[in-house]
Amino acid sequence: MEQLRKPFQKKNSTTLYYTLSIILGTVAFSYGSVPFYKMICQTTGWGGQPIKAPGHGGADGADPSVRLQPVTSAKRIRITFNGSVSDVLPWKFVPQQREVKVLPGETALAFYTATNKSDEDIIGVATYSVTPGQVAPYFSKIQCFCFEEQRLNAGETVDMPVFFYIDPDFVNDPNMRGIEQLTLSYTFFKAKYDKSGHLKPMPDVM
Repeated sequence: MEQLRKPFQKKNSTTLYYTLSIILGTVAFSYGSVPFYKMICQTTGWGGQPIKAPGHGGADGADPSVRLQPVTSAKRIRITFNGSVSDVLPWKFVPQQREVKVLPGETALAFYTATNKSDEDIIGVATYSVTPGQVAPYFSKIQCFCFEEQRLNAGETVDMPVFFYIDPDFVNDPNMRGIEQLTLSYTFFKAKYDKSGHLKPMPDVM
């Protein structure tokens, strides 16, 4: 009788492990879906998300310097800047420059200024997008403050840099013809945390 039970006990154990694996996998996927979603957006430019430029030691080992060759035969592209904050965040957040003009393949540095107008320290997180959306795959940021926690002390003012370039392949895409201006927009939200102390997903990521 005991010998007859062993195959069923082994089968039940296997089923239990399989079920637990599915449950744990689902939980892990749910927890990581937002960061994964952001990564996909930043890799593909989907939804107006600028691409994060690869660098040494990256997944593909690419060197961004090979892309930084200004296309002098192309027209300069006008980049304008927008800055806003959510209704519950008592910050002032504005671009320091209204616009810059760059050639495809030419790096540019822009700055935003954030001021905490409240009497308490606050942590904010910014989301960003590029319009028109079809230009996003060619907008590569080398350095920016987006999706990272920014702590401002009460009354503090800080400058936040954005270092970027337009990929030179922009000029070879027939879908980009006629596009001479794009807008880079940032919106700051007040950081919120769950009970475990993890930063909650930001609204309107895409």
